Amino acid sequence: MSQARKAMTSLSNSLQLKHGLALWCPQSSSLVRPPPSSCIRFRSFTRNFVVSSSFSNDNREYVIVGGGNAAGYAARTFVEHGMADGRLCIVSKEAYAPYERPALTKGYLFPLDKKPARLPGFHTCVGSGGERQTPEWYKEKGIEMIYEDPVTSIDTEKQTLTTNSGKLLKYGSLIIATGCTASRFPDKIGGSLPGVHYIRDVADADSLVSSLEKAHKVVIVGGGYIGMEVAAAAVGWKVDTSIIFPENQLLQRLFTPSLAQRYEELYKENGVKFLKGASIKNLEAGSDGRVAAVKLGDGTTLEADMVVIGIGAKPAVGPFEAVGLNSTVGGIQVDGLFRTSKPGIFAVGDVAAFPVKIYDRMARVEHVDHARRSAQHCVKALLSAQTHIYDYLPYFYSRVFEYEGSPRKVWWQFFGDNVGETVEIGNFDPKIATFWIDSGKLKGVLLESGSAEEFNLLPELARNQPSIDKSKLQKASSVEEALEIAKASL
Repeated sequence: MSQARKAMTSLSNSLQLKHGLALWCPQSSSLVRPPPSSCIRFRSFTRNFVVSSSFSNDNREYVIVGGGNAAGYAARTFVEHGMADGRLCIVSKEAYAPYERPALTKGYLFPLDKKPARLPGFHTCVGSGGERQTPEWYKEKGIEMIYEDPVTSIDTEKQTLTTNSGKLLKYGSLIIATGCTASRFPDKIGGSLPGVHYIRDVADADSLVSSLEKAHKVVIVGGGYIGMEVAAAAVGWKVDTSIIFPENQLLQRLFTPSLAQRYEELYKENGVKFLKGASIKNLEAGSDGRVAAVKLGDGTTLEADMVVIGIGAKPAVGPFEAVGLNSTVGGIQVDGLFRTSKPGIFAVGDVAAFPVKIYDRMARVEHVDHARRSAQHCVKALLSAQTHIYDYLPYFYSRVFEYEGSPRKVWWQFFGDNVGETVEIGNFDPKIATFWIDSGKLKGVLLESGSAEEFNLLPELARNQPSIDKSKLQKASSVEEALEIAKASL
């Protein structure tokens, strides 16, 4: 098997929905600062450091490593508890304050005449209806921000961090929120050629937009979220667009074959071409050194003046391996309060391997909502007397073709677990629903183009897992009737 095909297929074991991966962003309720009497301190968290709003020394009471959404929500929670000013430091490899990362593939890539998303419009915490946390917000709250200076090493005994620039930071409590990095093709098969793109941050998105402005033929590798969302954006630019993936259908880890076929037909109607079950031998450069073609395992060559690789991501554990990793799902092992095996060190968001209470299994969730909720839960556990463990309900979502002039905007949500048999109701025009039933209980449900009220019903169904009459559900004449049957089973 070629290295490229291995890279494309190896994710099937680590990125199963049954391990709890999810993508959605609901509203979050604000946190209330507990009364002083409920505040406690953990002995190992508070070793001899000096609190100073000017940070004239190396000591920091609280340090967050990572500049993603989890860091932003953690910062907000520190502020809500009155524990940020002069006490909190965030160390980031990015040049920007934390932002809502889903915007990069859902809105940032829109054509320039179709109102694309741009900073500061999607800084944390606008995705949950909160105050926009611009760089000025962090200054006003007395939070020290260290930009473009990632942590390169940690000494857990001395409780110190060293950054790329050589800065030494002593922490009292440490929250690791480093997220993930994009899985890449090896350099020797063209993975780093000019015109080959990966997308994890604003710089990646800017580079991709610059290529889309000039592109005629784009090849997207991967049939998951990144592939589907980038392809929908490319359609808006009116460029020749193809998607290649080794599986037999789109989003195989979630969609049923029937559902995948509905979405493929929609993409084909928009001019997108599919090459399913395909392996890639290498990416070829033209005379100018830029990517010019994709060579497949069967010898076929596809012309391309840009290639987007969307084959998943891997946890950015960086220098924190010594904190303790999970060998099954990857990432840093934590408990239900996001505590690692090292006293005073926590991990949240994409990088954390945590217990999913509802399904009694370990998972690592690459999802903006989990980044928010895990950060809030962790900080509350650190600062207050909260002891209840994290109780997360996995779910997925996507939004595509949302730009102006699109003939149809697509927005679906899935909650729960995709196990058991499926019942599909609706004709996809205008909506469709798929129900997963295992041992007579409703385990998961996906809804396309639902109303706000219908979408709000999904998590209630998935969490309660009611007994349901499959034959009655199959006889429903519409999505609305099927959802009423499911609701009545609660």
